Amino acid sequence: MRSISFKRHRFPAEVIRHAVWLYFRFTLSLRDVEEMMAQRGVDVSYETIRCWTIKFGPQFARALKRRRPAPSPRWHLDEMVCNVRGKRMYLWRAVDDEGEVLDLVMQRHRDTEAALKLLKRLLRNQPIAPTAIVTDRLKSYGSALAELGLSGIHHDGKKRENNRAENSHLPIRRRERQQLGFKSQASAQRFLTGHAAVYNTFYTARHLTTRPTLRTFRAAAFEAWSQATYA
Repeated sequence: MRSISFKRHRFPAEVIRHAVWLYFRFTLSLRDVEEMMAQRGVDVSYETIRCWTIKFGPQFARALKRRRPAPSPRWHLDEMVCNVRGKRMYLWRAVDDEGEVLDLVMQRHRDTEAALKLLKRLLRNQPIAPTAIVTDRLKSYGSALAELGLSGIHHDGKKRENNRAENSHLPIRRRERQQLGFKSQASAQRFLTGHAAVYNTFYTARHLTTRPTLRTFRAAAFEAWSQATYA
């Protein structure tokens, strides 16, 4: 596996990795990250940090995703309305029943074609086939499953059965508010893909774990980050 190259960058790899991690891990603006780096004695502009997130964010996301274990075969699909440069767009997302973000795609419409695009990405990129798919009552999901020949898969669209997916939208809502909406469809897709990879790696249900278990999970997350972003 090829390592990530930090050549021709003025700052050390460790500085770049830390700045990118701060931006995707926490609800921070680029200027917030600039100030936090300055407190640590690193004089770097927010524009430079933005360039780092654009260049290295997708690379880190791919490397982190390769190291994740196979998800649960029970998938929860849902779509949410997003503000992209003042226009209404739809973020289609899929999580498993443990809250792992499987995939996402920003689209202009909320129809069968959009549902098909999400399902095709999932079937192409996931290492395991679904045994059950849970959605809301949007009929586009049923039509997309039928078109893909997946009508035999258990499809549950009962009320409140898809709370797992709906609750997983909350971190995205926080970032959307902090950024005052996304600036373009492409930048939203790029940022949310990186955010999902970091979220999957570092998120733990702290209220359900003991302190020793939390330390173990946190150490494993940092080890995965280190291995995925090594120079």
